[in-house]
Amino acid sequence: MEIADKMFVTIDYTLTLESGQEIDKSPEGQPLRFITGIGQIIPGLEKALMGRKAGYSAKIVVEPEDAYGPVKDEMFQDIPQNQFPADVDIKPGMAFEAQGPRGPFMITVSKINDNDTVTVDLNHPMAGKQLHFDVNVVEVREPTAEELAMATASFSSGCGCGPDTAGGPDACGPGCNCG
Repeated sequence: MEIADKMFVTIDYTLTLESGQEIDKSPEGQPLRFITGIGQIIPGLEKALMGRKAGYSAKIVVEPEDAYGPVKDEMFQDIPQNQFPADVDIKPGMAFEAQGPRGPFMITVSKINDNDTVTVDLNHPMAGKQLHFDVNVVEVREPTAEELAMATASFSSGCGCGPDTAGGPDACGPGCNCG
């Protein structure tokens, strides 16, 4: 059976950056499970898997435009330093979890300013990055009605991922498991 729209797919994968740095990996014996066509994984990976069958293995490169989007300048904002925990020595590169309308998301400190503000980057941490997947398709089948309903309900209730929200405060937070 080939991967097509609204199929239940299971993959083992390793995600690295262009540098070779490993970012994510499916745990041993716990492949990633998703249903195609509802936005559960990044568009570029899903597109590359379409038409493939169980047993297919490949190295897939996904450009930023088909993943979490480019880095957007408007996603850099200055925040008063007193909005951060008082007991933390804030430094560029530090990441903090913040709360948005669709749940938690990550902000990264870009720089400390002289005017008691901190410039933070609200882009998704993977925005602007070329992603390298080493993928093995484990299973392809029709989803059960229950799987389809659960996946659709889970996605619509909001991890916030997807091409129209990538890179913003509604983007993925820790534990999102969006792929």
